[in-house]
Amino acid sequence: MSSALLSPIRLRNGLVARNRVWLAPLTNQQSHDDGVLSTAEQRWLERRAEGGFGVVETCAAHVSQDGQGFDGQLGVWGDHQLPRLRELAAAIAQAGALGLVQLYHGGVRSPSRLTGRRPWSASSFTEAGRPEFEVPRAADVSDIEAAIDAFDQAARRTAAAGFHGVELHGAHGYLLGQFLSSTMNQRTDEWGGSFANRARLIRTIARRVRAATPADFLVGARISPEDFGYARGLDLDESLQLAAWLAEDGVDFLHVSLWDSKKNTAKRPDQHPVPLFRAALPKHVPLVVAGNIWTRAEAEAELERGADFVALGKVAILNPDWPLRAADPSYQPERGPLTPAQLHDLAISDVFVDYLRRFKTIVRDA
Repeated sequence: MSSALLSPIRLRNGLVARNRVWLAPLTNQQSHDDGVLSTAEQRWLERRAEGGFGVVETCAAHVSQDGQGFDGQLGVWGDHQLPRLRELAAAIAQAGALGLVQLYHGGVRSPSRLTGRRPWSASSFTEAGRPEFEVPRAADVSDIEAAIDAFDQAARRTAAAGFHGVELHGAHGYLLGQFLSSTMNQRTDEWGGSFANRARLIRTIARRVRAATPADFLVGARISPEDFGYARGLDLDESLQLAAWLAEDGVDFLHVSLWDSKKNTAKRPDQHPVPLFRAALPKHVPLVVAGNIWTRAEAEAELERGADFVALGKVAILNPDWPLRAADPSYQPERGPLTPAQLHDLAISDVFVDYLRRFKTIVRDA
């Protein structure tokens, strides 16, 4: 039985994704200390492109040295990173997928042990119950201008490397989300206060990146619709307004991180977020949805609600051929846990296995 999930989709800039299945951006800690892509990280992504994913997206890649949030994080802040980025872009395209880089700055979640500098954010604030938390300094205007320029330059570098596009990471409580937050952003200047001001940073970056890159280069954004985890101070209606604004700013897609796509919204318990975001966006701006989607039936349910793509995370770790195998409606993906040796067979290195040990459903000892 044919499925819209596995059919091609043409994007407004002319690019065609071979299906609606998207590899979500996943932290894997496999790259080098200077931000250069490792062969292990390339192989992890390349293997999913070979497995039939229509869109393959990198982990959150930091746009400046003061924005690094994780050990072994991919970087797009220096030209020394370009040669290996070109190899990755070519490998993804050769396998038939569209390749994207997620652009990111950690803000308060860029620890000094990695950056050598005190983290900064929209405002200075504290978080109770987290002994490792470093109180950030409040950004001055030069910090904000430098961040805007860093996203601009990283997008140009990504385009020069041959990728098909970028995604601005405004979800999960990182820098762009910190500015969006009513609790983390207590500024009283043009970058804080009203939601229009709190949204100014991500909107300014979206417009700058769109203007700086070719017309056939995808520019999208990822957002959290409501509070969850490190994403705090978010309001559903503000997030819907942000979706509409970003469309006006020229984004080619919006990626909404739901964590659990089966749940309705917290603010409107009788309504699911996907139809709300679909209605907030023009028809020509695709909606990408992520949130603990495992089976073909679950993915198709999101399309029926109004999504154009579904982004797969944990299931893609354990099932690199998910799109190819999902052509069979009876396909039941592997749910784990798997041994390190089994994960190695799925193009997951020892470093990534060690990171994944925090998820008991993914890794088990032999």
